[in-house]
Amino acid sequence: GGTDKVDINNANVQAYRQFPGMYPTAAGAIASHGPYKEVGEIYKIPGLSEQVKGVIKKYEGQFVVLPANEAYFIDRINNGMYR
Repeated sequence: GGTDKVDINNANVQAYRQFPGMYPTAAGAIASHGPYKEVGEIYKIPGLSEQVKGVIKKYEGQFVVLPANEAYFIDRINNGMYR
């Protein structure tokens, strides 16, 4: 049980489904920007509504920033679904 920490630099959009309200809008925004140096940078994503920021804030403690893996970074939005 419980939730897993999500590495915002390398997680694909599906990883955010465990947080109600994060998917698809907030998840898509986080996954399509970055790489991030710190979790707080996700609030600087252009076009986030206050509602979306509120949802992100709720789960901020579950997010971590690890070095972006370039091979994975490119694929984290598609997640290989279109092959």
